[in-house]
Amino acid sequence: MRKSLFPVGAAALLALPFFGCASKDYVKGQVATVNGRVDTVEGQVEDTQTQLKAHDSRITKNEQATQQVSKTAQEALDRAIAAGKLAEGKLLYETVLSDDKVKFGFDKTELSDDAKKALDDFANDLKQQNKNIYVEIQGHTDSIGGEDYNLKLGEKRAEAVRRYLNLKGGLPLFRMNVISYGESAPVADNSTRDGRAKNRRVVLVVLQ
Repeated sequence: MRKSLFPVGAAALLALPFFGCASKDYVKGQVATVNGRVDTVEGQVEDTQTQLKAHDSRITKNEQATQQVSKTAQEALDRAIAAGKLAEGKLLYETVLSDDKVKFGFDKTELSDDAKKALDDFANDLKQQNKNIYVEIQGHTDSIGGEDYNLKLGEKRAEAVRRYLNLKGGLPLFRMNVISYGESAPVADNSTRDGRAKNRRVVLVVLQ
């Protein structure tokens, strides 16, 4: 039997560099894979944090807008309670008809078709709820014009809404009240066109 030129131990030592290289390559491959996964996870975390920040920002803005609008709703609730108009004395919700949505028209009190459709939906919702409700209709304007004039303009718009809800929506007059804030309770900047459009509005505060 022919003997090997290298002892078994020597053959094992000669093979080590090859196995060593293979192991290093394998480890490098695994490390690269792990690093890739880490980068992916970090990217996902970063995207999630960005979305959360944007979401928090939207919530903050919405809360600020709600607080600003709800000040007049709280005043409506206080007035209705003082007048003994409510069964339970609570605010249910608000509906805002703003000029940028329903197009009252500058210095106009006539209701557009969009405004009538919104009021039809509003009246139908109240009928479906079948609750003993009370509605305060608040008229608001932008700051163009005098304070007294805007006070009267806001009242005319609110009165136009009440008249429509009574004649077309079937809501009894004693269940509704009209008040004008004029330009005194803006929800947006009156120095911009969009801001003025938001301030020209009628707010329907539903109470019970």
